[in-house]
Amino acid sequence: MTNAHSGRRDLLRAATATMAGAALFGGFGLNPAVAAEMAAAAGRSEKPLKAAFSNAGLQATWCAQGKQAAEYWGKLFNVDVTWFDGELSAVKQRAAIDDMASQKWDFVAIQAFGIGTLTAPVEKMIKAGTPVIDMDTLIAPLDKIDVHSFLAPDNEFMGAAVTQSLVTAIGGKGKMVMTQGALGHTGAQGRARGFESVVKNYPNIEVLDTTPADWDVSKAGKIWETLLTKYPEIDAAFFHNDDMALAAYAVMQRHNRTSIKIGGVDAMPPALAAVADGKMHATVRNPSCRIHGGAIIAGVAAIVSGEKTGGGIPKNIVTDGPVVTQANAAGMQWMENHFLI
Repeated sequence: MTNAHSGRRDLLRAATATMAGAALFGGFGLNPAVAAEMAAAAGRSEKPLKAAFSNAGLQATWCAQGKQAAEYWGKLFNVDVTWFDGELSAVKQRAAIDDMASQKWDFVAIQAFGIGTLTAPVEKMIKAGTPVIDMDTLIAPLDKIDVHSFLAPDNEFMGAAVTQSLVTAIGGKGKMVMTQGALGHTGAQGRARGFESVVKNYPNIEVLDTTPADWDVSKAGKIWETLLTKYPEIDAAFFHNDDMALAAYAVMQRHNRTSIKIGGVDAMPPALAAVADGKMHATVRNPSCRIHGGAIIAGVAAIVSGEKTGGGIPKNIVTDGPVVTQANAAGMQWMENHFLI
């Protein structure tokens, strides 16, 4: 059917290609003059600021998009962003943050690979007077560490929303799998609680497996090779991110098991295209651009206008995005192209 469905699919594919190849200010984002005017009104720094950023690992598309967003908003707000890649490893990220803590920065923003793994070097930076913005997952419980602010989605909401969409699609009964992220990641913990909060209400849902794949697409693929061999019937699967969902879908294709309804988290461009094509049932937007761009704005406000925790900026800011289906996937892609969500 060459209709709205195929039109949305073509738009998403074109938008994904544009995002991959465009220059930072010329190919997408706001008009530079308009963007500069907005930045000035919001408190752009007159002098260049130095910021250090780290997230779980740039192998993950969500993290890679976050880096793009931080650099984009950094240019608007006169911030030079230096990146310390977590490499999807608590040990490697700790080494990177130890290095970060040995240098001087105007502000810092970090998404920890695991809770409690970075506490000492982060506390060192805080004691030195550096505002530290926590992104997406807790560095440590907020009552245990004096971060400037914590920008994160409601992970329980995201897990529950996608799980409910899947459960509804299979009529409230059947066999389900949850493929988790890293168990030490507080976002993954919340998504698991969201999943469990839904399935407990459906006695005819059987959960076959909850093995973590640690955000690693290779691990996810191996897990699903085993699951598809072990279980001749799987009706639906919830994945803690889209990268793992799409890696598993490739395995499902090889086994001719594409009737399994799958849902993920992040709503990254490949997942948006998969939703439009009907390969994925649903995803939910974990707003990487809003979180990383928001960290730039929070850091600049702390330095330029002296914005304080609790007085000017809340300690915890919820940055939710919507559930994404075929009906709104194209609009979500446009928002991501402009680093708005």
